[in-house]
Amino acid sequence: MSPQSTQQLEKNVSQTQSPLKVPATRRRNQRSHQAILNAAAELLEEKGYGGVCIEAIANRAGVGKQTIYRWWSSKAEVMMEAYSTDAAHNFPTPDTGSVKQDLCQILQQMFTVLTTTTAGAAFTGLIAEAQMDTNLTEAFREQFIASRRKATRTILERGIDRGEIRPDLNLELVIDGIYGPIWYRLLLKHAPLDDVFTEELINLLMLGIQS
Repeated sequence: MSPQSTQQLEKNVSQTQSPLKVPATRRRNQRSHQAILNAAAELLEEKGYGGVCIEAIANRAGVGKQTIYRWWSSKAEVMMEAYSTDAAHNFPTPDTGSVKQDLCQILQQMFTVLTTTTAGAAFTGLIAEAQMDTNLTEAFREQFIASRRKATRTILERGIDRGEIRPDLNLELVIDGIYGPIWYRLLLKHAPLDDVFTEELINLLMLGIQS
């Protein structure tokens, strides 16, 4: 084999073994996407949903408005993705081996965020604004409520598999029974969201769903 052919073969092998590089454009897009979500989350907590506009998000993220509209069709969509992305890290689905303990833990996780962080105030504002903004209502339901219901359904289904709760349950109605009182207390603020409430709510629920 000629020296030139050997050099070409070595070059080809080197190129084959080299890891693929992420295109610079994709890296920039990823950074911009995350910067927008971070900016939206910060502004949501600082000003509430009604006090934030696309221009403010763009300025905080250091991007143009057209960049935001490339990925989201409305302020509601970007705000909800920012909130639900952050919430996903705060609300892991517990798996203790007990449906009662899992339900207590998932509510305690939620109550901690809603009552001790600025995200709690932002969340209440999002619920209020959702009553007047159909885009936000849909985004709120799909990006946050759906994930909480899915996690709770997983806990209940595991409970059915273990024989802890009845297999003939209407799980959607059970989930409504869990979260209805929570939203009621959160919006009216007539009583606290605390460990006592968690224990009493889940104990009452278990009386109706146990095998």
